[in-house]
Amino acid sequence: MSQSVYALKSPKGPLFPLRSILVFLIALFGFYVCYFSFNQIDLENKENLISGEEQIRTLCRRHTIPNELMQYVHFPKPTSYSRGECACTPVRFFVIISMQRSGSGWFETLLNSHPNVSSNGEIFSIRERREDISSILRTLDKLYNLDWHTSAAKNECTAAFGLKWMLNQGIMEHYHDIVNYLNKKGVMVIFLFRRNTLRRIISVLANDYDRKTKQLNGTHKAHVHSREEADILARFKPKLDVPTLIPNIRSAEQSITTCLDHFSSTRHMILYYEDVIRDQNALSRVQEFLGVPAMRLSSRHVKIHTSPLPDLVDNWEEVSENLNGTEYARFVDGADYDK
Repeated sequence: MSQSVYALKSPKGPLFPLRSILVFLIALFGFYVCYFSFNQIDLENKENLISGEEQIRTLCRRHTIPNELMQYVHFPKPTSYSRGECACTPVRFFVIISMQRSGSGWFETLLNSHPNVSSNGEIFSIRERREDISSILRTLDKLYNLDWHTSAAKNECTAAFGLKWMLNQGIMEHYHDIVNYLNKKGVMVIFLFRRNTLRRIISVLANDYDRKTKQLNGTHKAHVHSREEADILARFKPKLDVPTLIPNIRSAEQSITTCLDHFSSTRHMILYYEDVIRDQNALSRVQEFLGVPAMRLSSRHVKIHTSPLPDLVDNWEEVSENLNGTEYARFVDGADYDK
């Protein structure tokens, strides 16, 4: 009996390593199953997240917007705040391209009087933001992500968001990359220039004079909000350099022509300061272009130089004699400008 019991037992030595290997393989298989399961769950969560984002995007885009304009309609997600109930309000991006003393400051205040429009001024007047194309594009990305906070911010849902950009602030030097960016980003362009470049030159000289003399209580003001301040600034009559006058006018007009040519591939509208003054429908067309409800716009800006040209220039007789008989004789009588 004792022998039969011992005969049924197997030697212990060879079985120990086999059991260890078997346990290891089972544990390894269990780890693999768990790892694969967790990966599947994570992947499903990501797919659900993407699916949710697409649903939100699809929901937000349920507006009566023509397909050809969808490129210019955006639903930005700022990193510095939440748009909340405005998340599904479509936003058009825009840029006002202009030259100093062309009415762009007044025009921008008109736009900003609209509860759904935010134009953030000359952000590229600061040199560091336009050092090179990289700094320019970085600044534009921050702006059009709605992470740019200025006094133009609105309590209402913003539907049009942009800036004002002067020709001497890096835009012409890097026009090729900027045009590509604007087209890719879906940014619309508003060109604002003056037809009467002679009046612009007078305004530039008068503004430069006030920058040096600070006529209003020791403060330089490029724009004023009272008739009294405007009359004080209008007292100065610049003396124009006659020999360089026509070349300067021609140079300004050539800059405008070159700019319009460089940015012709963008979605844009061309506006002239004189038209905004005398055409009651001009601002309605701008609002339609920006996709915002048309309403009456207002500005506190008071125009400085309202007198006829002979009353604005110290050496007017010499200037008019120089321009008469040239292609710029039209500026002399001011026929293209209404007060």
